[in-house]
Amino acid sequence: MNNSEIKERDKKYVCNTYNRFNVALKQGKGCECTDFNGKTYIDFTSGIGVNSIGFCNEKWAKAVYEGLTTLSHTSNLFYTSPCGELAEKLCVNTHFKKVFFANSGAEANEGAIKCARKYSQDKYGKSRYEILSLVNSFHGRTISTLSMTGQNVFHDKYNPLTEGFNYAEANNFSDVIAKITNNTAAVIMELVQGEGGVIKLNSDFVKSVYNYCKENDILFIVDEVQTGIGRTGKLFAYEHFNIEPDIVTCAKGIGGGLPLGAVLFNDKTQNVFGYSDHATTFGGNPAICKGALVVLDTLTEEFLYEITEKGNYIKEQVTKMPHVKSVSGLGLMLGVELADYINAKDIVNSCIESGLLILTAKTKLRFLPPLNISYEEIDKGLSVLKDVLNNYKK
Repeated sequence: MNNSEIKERDKKYVCNTYNRFNVALKQGKGCECTDFNGKTYIDFTSGIGVNSIGFCNEKWAKAVYEGLTTLSHTSNLFYTSPCGELAEKLCVNTHFKKVFFANSGAEANEGAIKCARKYSQDKYGKSRYEILSLVNSFHGRTISTLSMTGQNVFHDKYNPLTEGFNYAEANNFSDVIAKITNNTAAVIMELVQGEGGVIKLNSDFVKSVYNYCKENDILFIVDEVQTGIGRTGKLFAYEHFNIEPDIVTCAKGIGGGLPLGAVLFNDKTQNVFGYSDHATTFGGNPAICKGALVVLDTLTEEFLYEITEKGNYIKEQVTKMPHVKSVSGLGLMLGVELADYINAKDIVNSCIESGLLILTAKTKLRFLPPLNISYEEIDKGLSVLKDVLNNYKK
């Protein structure tokens, strides 16, 4: 089949929930992929941060294959080795004590919501269930994570939303304090707002909210679905802010290309869930966990340092390009602010036509390349972007 045939079949049979780009991808290796017409692309998207070590990484694929041919799946009513090994590795390399595995970022955030509410209601009574998130945040598309998302554009036509959520302005400590009530169980934030425009939160703001929560026994939750697992140059982005959250959620990059999410609990929250308080059918799948172990083993101190260096290199190069106002973000999670007269989607489409896959985040270009991308591949992709911007006509 060619690109056109693939797209026509998709339009006929697949629910129309994605405004897809004009590309039908057939296969990929490392940081490159090809479509059904044989055209090759440099990938600066990694499946929205999922293919953290590139397409079809050989060590990862071998580990997953071994898992699939050893124990493809079993109920979580039985123990498996890869699940426990992955949980141990996450805990040993952080301050967390326990892990719950899910299938996605939204599911991980649902688990965090449940834990926060149970912790507070067990301790303070049924009225303490509210969760405060930030304006411009994004936490998922299930009805509760959608309710926790601080963007009205995602709420329209899905009312009534789940009750118990409120929103404070990012980087405005006074507004956070004003929105916290006696019924607030937790505050949740993305330390770099991804879908909201790749906006890094102010360190003083984060630390102030964190300290206030700690002093008032309000759980502090960090949504690391997009920022976690090395994306910002640290295993988790909260490490940049000198804090230790009560709960962290992650997904995307941890599975290396397969669905996996996790909720990490500290000493305060590790025993909130008991038997049957939370569950999943597929979370902690042994084959997927074996692949995730390869991802974590890749994230050495030197590797994480290189992520920071590569991110700084991209910022430096892109800032020099025409029509670019600024570059935001951390590590290899970057947002490019363009001149007001440019539509970011037009630039993305032109880049795709020239062999570079990139994303948008609101009015910005968004880069989420594989963490192991080489400088040669970076230069190849940036060369396409530079040519597109040079040739842009107002």
